[in-house]
Amino acid sequence: MTILSVVIPAHNEEGCIEATVRALHAVLSQESIAHEILVVNDNSRDRTEAILQSLMQEIPSLRYINNQPPNGFGFAVRCGLENFSGDAVAVYMADASDRPEDLINYYHTMFQKNVDCVFGNRWTRHSKVVDYPKFKLFVNRAVNLFIQLLFGLRYNDTTNAFKLYRREVIQGLKPFLSHHFNLTVELPLKAIVRGYSYAVVPNDWINRTSGESKLKIKEMGSRYLFIILYCLIEKLLSRGDYRKKDVLVFQTR
Repeated sequence: MTILSVVIPAHNEEGCIEATVRALHAVLSQESIAHEILVVNDNSRDRTEAILQSLMQEIPSLRYINNQPPNGFGFAVRCGLENFSGDAVAVYMADASDRPEDLINYYHTMFQKNVDCVFGNRWTRHSKVVDYPKFKLFVNRAVNLFIQLLFGLRYNDTTNAFKLYRREVIQGLKPFLSHHFNLTVELPLKAIVRGYSYAVVPNDWINRTSGESKLKIKEMGSRYLFIILYCLIEKLLSRGDYRKKDVLVFQTR
């Protein structure tokens, strides 16, 4: 039986973590998908941990772990990727910006297409984006275009954290270098450079209605550039040392 793990980094998410977990569990259970929901409590100073403790009494597939210092988004996701138990793992946002129904689509696409990864794309005509901040949108599109040009990709949403990977892919991408949100770029770029197959499917994105975003754009420029250039150097100079053989890449609408 295939088990799907969902890793959710959470820092001060008392306003939304309960609704996010309940919605995920309900949809996954309705689809009869064996799963675990692994929340990484990242040094929250509000009621996030207390809410998780209460939810665990109701939802047997939920567990949480506390991320030990150093804290931060990248470290929290890495903690989850070291501790998940499933055969495949998705990174999913605590703020409900991602939809459980899209995760179901990811899951079925992975096994129907027999690919190693499934990447979402929020910028297709089949996707819906709600209340994306204008400046953040400009930066997002510029960074993704930069990545496309450097790596020769058709895929234009590399920075989207919401992606699904088989367990062996996560093992094959180590060691992780990113400490912050640039991990969301490191994972897919390494997967592509190292020859893992992937499918691209549309997904929606809805801006959070409680709490505040943890992404500070002005702090991330050099960190994103570092990991992008690192992956480019690996692509150009590693002579395929990390690359899988005989890989097909699928892209779907």
